Amino acid sequence: MHFFVTGAAGFIGSNLVDRLLGAGHFVIGYDNFSTGQERFLEQAQASPNFHLVRGDTLDLPALTEAMRGAEFVFHLAANADVRFGTEHPRKDLEQNTIATYNVLEAMRANGIRRIAFSSTGSVYGEAQVIPTPEDAPFPIQTSLYGASKLAGEGLIQAYCEGYGFQGYIFRFVSILGERYSHGHVFDFYQKLLQNPAELAVLGNGRQRKSYLYVQDCIDAIFLVIEKAQAKVNVYNLGTDEYCEVNDSLGWICGHLVLNPQRNYSGGERGWIGDNPFIFLDTARVRALGWKPKLTIQQGIIKTLEYLQNNQWLLEQRS
Repeated sequence: MHFFVTGAAGFIGSNLVDRLLGAGHFVIGYDNFSTGQERFLEQAQASPNFHLVRGDTLDLPALTEAMRGAEFVFHLAANADVRFGTEHPRKDLEQNTIATYNVLEAMRANGIRRIAFSSTGSVYGEAQVIPTPEDAPFPIQTSLYGASKLAGEGLIQAYCEGYGFQGYIFRFVSILGERYSHGHVFDFYQKLLQNPAELAVLGNGRQRKSYLYVQDCIDAIFLVIEKAQAKVNVYNLGTDEYCEVNDSLGWICGHLVLNPQRNYSGGERGWIGDNPFIFLDTARVRALGWKPKLTIQQGIIKTLEYLQNNQWLLEQRS
């Protein structure tokens, strides 16, 4: 099968590309390399079934041309900078919402009817129902990132209804694992390398979060696409557990054999839009026979080990 992957050089995208190629599929990878990494695609570039196109999802003519010949689109390209969203609000609109519209229009021009979309548990805002199921009522949106992703979901659903598309919408918790290049494990490790005796922690450290290992995430995506055949398929992807930020920090420090002084900024939110409790109900995907292989703690340690063995990524981000 011929797949088209936006954000192919990103953390999740590059892992997905490798899995698709490993299964014998043909893949067109599309990325503008604003955050994606060339080195993440070294394995893919060695495959004759992979073709990389350098392009931006905001360039509709280029996107339409690149997509020619594909049968299924994985739309993973996005601005994932939740924390600083209020400093550049147009970025979420353009890179998440307008880009999704462009992907859908490029699909329509090429007669492609199937799309998988990386959404987020942030669309639930500060949910009143915990753990939060897919049919939970949406509260007020608390981040520009979540709002822009929810708008993308709405566009996909409307194209499924209006143009006969089939959509797979995946609401992720935070994803961990190899090629992880932003998030709390990255930030804590980078700070501890700079000063192992002291660590600034946003919020009060009691924020409760759920995380999922990237290969478990991809396993779930493949299973849903294989088994779920509705017009619009919405699935939460996460674990059946959560941890406090302090728990994660303890595992990280324990692995590094460090005991820094922790300096908390205070409050139950680390920044505007930081949800103090994220825990998704994953009964729907589990009913298909999926369950994660790694716990949150195992995923965090695997991520940390990857960063330890790939210092170039931290140096580049610095």
